[in-house]
Formats: sequence, structure tokens, C-alpha cells
Amino acid sequence: MSKVLSAVAWPYANGPRHIGHVAGFGVPSDVFSRYMRMAGHDVLMVSGTDEHGTPILIAADEAGVPPQELADRNHRLIAEDLVALGCSYDLYTRTTTRNHHAVVQAMFTGVFENGYFLEQTTYGAVSPSTGRTLPDRYIEGTCPICGYDGARGDQCDNCGNQLDPQDLKDPRSRINGETPEFVETQHFFLDLPALAEALGEWLDEREATGTWRPNVIKFSQNILKEIRPRAMTRDIDWGISVPLEGWRDNPTKKLYVWFDAVIGYLSASIEWARRSGDPEAWRQWWNDPQALSYYFMGKDNITFHSQIWPAELLAYNGSGSNGGSTHELGTLNLPSEVVSSEFLTMEGRKFSSSKKVVIYVRDLLERYQPDAFRYFVAAAGPESQDADFTWAEFVQRTNSELVAGWGNLVNRTATLVAKNFGELPAAGTLTADDEAVLASTEAAFGTVGELIGRNRMRQAINEAMRAVADVNKYVSDSEPWKIKDDPERLGTVLHVTAQCVSDLNTVLSPFLPFSANAVDRVLGGPGDVQPMPRIEEADDLDGGPGYPIITGDYSAPRAWRRTPIVVGTVVAKPVPVFTKLDPTVVEEELARLSG
Repeated sequence: MSKVLSAVAWPYANGPRHIGHVAGFGVPSDVFSRYMRMAGHDVLMVSGTDEHGTPILIAADEAGVPPQELADRNHRLIAEDLVALGCSYDLYTRTTTRNHHAVVQAMFTGVFENGYFLEQTTYGAVSPSTGRTLPDRYIEGTCPICGYDGARGDQCDNCGNQLDPQDLKDPRSRINGETPEFVETQHFFLDLPALAEALGEWLDEREATGTWRPNVIKFSQNILKEIRPRAMTRDIDWGISVPLEGWRDNPTKKLYVWFDAVIGYLSASIEWARRSGDPEAWRQWWNDPQALSYYFMGKDNITFHSQIWPAELLAYNGSGSNGGSTHELGTLNLPSEVVSSEFLTMEGRKFSSSKKVVIYVRDLLERYQPDAFRYFVAAAGPESQDADFTWAEFVQRTNSELVAGWGNLVNRTATLVAKNFGELPAAGTLTADDEAVLASTEAAFGTVGELIGRNRMRQAINEAMRAVADVNKYVSDSEPWKIKDDPERLGTVLHVTAQCVSDLNTVLSPFLPFSANAVDRVLGGPGDVQPMPRIEEADDLDGGPGYPIITGDYSAPRAWRRTPIVVGTVVAKPVPVFTKLDPTVVEEELARLSG
């Protein structure tokens, strides 16, 4: 079995995350990671809170607190939300650790020594009213290439081209609408043209595998056409110092947040290894060419994961046209796949915290079951095209699919077993129908597993629910409630049904980990199908202030195969696993949103 790195996008610490964020990175990565563990792979799932950059300073100013205090507060909030959603990180950390700073500086040094940084004079955008440098992503205007009016200062989401903020027509600050001033400044640029050929060859190899989503691979190849050097330092006092003489002690020159954030996948792996007691264990996922790595994010981050991060890795490895040597971190693996989701809108509108068009993860989970939301994302989320979250569809899918389909099957199976036997009965002679439904549920392991492994969640959940429908039909056709004078046949039907429910509970468990454990308990099991994450208060490994991390013991999930039910296991009258939602929820939530 393979070493599998599950590299999950780093939530930004300028505020709590809304459901659009976690629909892109949180649920898809967790479904994949849980399945891969069940299939026997050695998974390392890492991420953390992204805490540097100008937006943190802006948010801290608005809150009237120092940036570190804001980062501390939001890091804890985000970690709590991700645990409540069931995201099974081996390590969820943060970018303000001393370990992360050291790894980022080691990467910069390796890239610099291999000759892939250019020191150039460029123009920086400054806010006339505050004198503070504006990050590229906080400047918008008209794209000089395609004419799109909502282009950002780093790229145009419409045509995909990389931009510089001074290239925009009619540039304006997204913070206060003012026109920025552009002043000369010195920065280090990543020499992307010297890495373009290697990047192109890598992307062509990735396309040949046929595994990448078409929207991701085509977008990634298109942005290579206009490749040019890209600034990797910023005029800012909040971030990681540039590890060079003349730069290291400059309080207003820091590494660009997107240079340091993507390195977080590596630094988090190293931190996990150090905490595991084997400081070199991370190399099994990063230096072994046979290891696989999957990166999960929303589509606005494709550029950084299919161009900038691979380019940094190639530069560190010395694999561009300038050559280079190997450094202390060794030859680092490039992504096997960039798994990018499209955007989730809400009631037909883009999410906007400032305009109150938002549902925060915490608020949703305070009122509804996490698996109801996870199910919605899997069945109707923005996997390969933009999707819209509506309260009407959320209620409809919860009630008609989760409750009436899967929940009803679980409930009536346990009710019939409890009423007629009080324990899981033995099976007698199987009929053709018995064997057919057992074969159908067992086949779901192969069908659904293959689809999850290719990150085709919608198809996977549809196949699983189709198998649920098959079992519901089997129960309806068999009518066990009418079998009065043949206890062996009744026992056989209920044994077969219980085995199918157990099978499908395993198949659905990567999507629905909380209810998987609950369903297992309904059938008399211990409720340990899916291990769950936890928050621990951790010390900084290098003497800095402590902080909360997400971790867990995921070494013993249920295996991805049929587990025979144990005859004689006591089954009590069940309590419904899923909560049916009143239709008035729609009006209440829409009123809350408009209020």
C-alpha cells in the first residue's frame, strides 16, 4: 500500500470560516483521507491556519488588537469548527510556529542558492490614507488582457493570466475603494521562466494520467502561456524574515504570505514527524518518489498549487533550466494531483462576510447535524462546477435522502430485529433475492471506493445511495413484518438486511463519520467505525508560545470491505440517527439571513 499525503488548503486567520470555504477543502479532503486509510494506505493529512499577510493587519486594526492576538483567537475558532465537522487531520497547526519559520527560510535559502530568485526593482501599491502596503489580492480593476472588470492585482479569474497590480486599468483598493499609489521598491522574484519547461513537462505528465479534473489541468496549462517572474517578498512588518544579509533584520521586508503558506504542507509534515517521536518520518511522504500527494482547495487557489508551489519545489530540487544542487530537505515530491473544487454560492449570491451573505460553519453546526451538511457537499457540492447552497435543497436532501432513505432503512432494520429477536439472528438457506442484494452491497465497496479514490465524490455518494435504495426495495419486497409462522425465514431476511446495512454503513462512513458510529451502535456494535479528531493544547517545539492543534489516532478505522455481522449481538429498540427537519426551517433561515 502507498504513502499518501493529503495536503489540505490552509484557512486564513482573518476571521471564522464559512460553509463555502469548507465545501472546497474541508469535506472533500476528509472523505478522501478516511477512505484511503480504510483501504489500507498510510495517510498523512496535514494543514493549519494561515496567519501572515496584510489582511491580518487590516482585520487586527479593525478589531483593535495586535495581529498575533487576532491570529491566536481565529486559529482556535477555526480548529474548533474543523473538529466539529469531523476533519481527521493528523496535524492541524499554524504558520506562526518557529518550526514553520525555519522550514520556510530553509526553502528560500535552497531556492536562492540554486539561482532561481531575481532581485528586481518593482512597484508596490500603497494606501494613500494609511501608508500601508496593499497586497496584490486587495487591489482590483479591469484586466488589461481580457477586459474583465473584477480582476485582482495578482491574477484575473476570468482569463487565468498572472497580473501585476500596476497593470490593471482603473485600479482600486478593495479595502476602501481609493486609488493606490505605486512606489519603487526592491523585491525577490521567483524566476518562473527558468522553471517553465520543467513545469510544462510535469503538467503534461499529470494530464497523461487522466486523473486530474479537466477544469484544473486545462487552467493550469493555460497559465503557463504568460509565465513571468513573480515577487516572493513584500513590504510589510508582519511575516517571516528574508534569511539574507541586509534583509534579515529589515523590519519592513518579509516573505510573501503565499510563499510561506504553501510551504506549510511541508513544515506541518515535519512538525508532525517531530511530535511523533521520529523526526525523519516525514521523508517517507516527501522524499520517496513512490509516495502520492493530493492537494485540496477551491479554484481561486489553483495558480498557487499547480504553478507557484510546484515551481518552488522544482527550484529547490535544482530541476529548472538553471540547474542546482540538493539541500538538507532532500529532493521533494511534486503534487500527484491538485484537487480543486469550484465555488459554492448561497441562495444564488456570492458569499460575502461584509455584506452578511454568509453562513459560518459554527452557526450551521450549532443548529444542524454535521453529517447533514457533509452529505449535502458530497451530493450537491461544487466538485467540478459552481454549485448553490439553498436552505430548501438542504432540507429536501436531508429529509428525503438521509432520513427517508438511509435513516429509515437503519431504523426499520433495527426495530424489526429488536422486536422479533432482540439480537442479530442467524441466516438459514439463502434465496436468489437474498444473494442478489448481498452481492449488490458488497459490490459497492469496489464501485464507491474507486470513485472516492479518483475524487469523484458526487458519483460515489450517488452509487452508495443507489445501493441503499436496492436494500430498501429488498425489505419492501420481502415484507418481513408479514412473516408470522416461519421464524427461520424471518431470521434470514433480517440477517441479510442487517448485513447489508452494516456494509453500507462502512461504505457511507467516509462521508458520514458521526452517523456511521451511531449506526454501528444501533446494530449493537461499539461505535468505532470512524476515529474522530480532537484538539490538544501543544507546546511550541522550539520554545515559542503554545497553541492548540488538531490530531487524532486514525490507525484503526474499519477496513474497506465486508465485515460479517456477529450473530447474537444484542440489538435494542433504536433511536433515529438523523434528525428530520421541519419545512419551516427554510423560512427561518432565510429570515435570519436577511436580518
